[in-house]
Amino acid sequence: MAEICDIEVVVFDVLGTLVDEPGGLRAEIRDAVPAPDDGAVDELLTLWQQHVELEQQRIGQGHRAYVNTEIIDGEAARRVADHAGLADPATIARLATAGQRLPPWGDSVAGVERLAQQFPVLGLSNAGRAALLRLNAHAGLRWHQALSSEAVLAYKPAPEVYQLAIDTAGCPPERVLMVAAHAWDLRGARARGMRTAYVRRPIGDPPTSSDVFDGRFNGLDELVTALTAR
Repeated sequence: MAEICDIEVVVFDVLGTLVDEPGGLRAEIRDAVPAPDDGAVDELLTLWQQHVELEQQRIGQGHRAYVNTEIIDGEAARRVADHAGLADPATIARLATAGQRLPPWGDSVAGVERLAQQFPVLGLSNAGRAALLRLNAHAGLRWHQALSSEAVLAYKPAPEVYQLAIDTAGCPPERVLMVAAHAWDLRGARARGMRTAYVRRPIGDPPTSSDVFDGRFNGLDELVTALTAR
């Protein structure tokens, strides 16, 4: 555990870092498409995740005009439904909003609340504005401000998304700490001059030996202790 000093504002990634995205999607898929075994559900989850990742990459590469996560999740839900032979419109419509009902990790709500007593705390998510609003409400996350990448019509790790957080923080980037369970996210933040903290989750993108982050933590409690031990 490392102590990180001279921080004015803390910025959190949301999907995967504070909420269990694959676990929540898996549960929603299982409810919509009763499958005979977990392997079939996992196959549908992979289909969903691959579609989202591919479409966000295409947007980042300029091969598709920006659309928000509500559109992309709707497409993913239809792909899952087609693959599973699901035809009920109401069930498909509910599945399309699965990303707005993701459960928080056990330490997320209390950890954000503790930090918010000493720091301005921002959420910075690829989730669209409306989706992020509902996701935060469902998970019980209470921010000083929640920022959607939809505001800049891009997806992380596009630099303009991190710049949105820096501009909102209103202080130099080296005094803004980006927290994420994804090393690719932290690399993007570091490239914009932000400080970085990796928090380990059961899912995510762990750092490599060549990654240089300001701190690496086994959970949110460790991070909060490091930031508040002054």
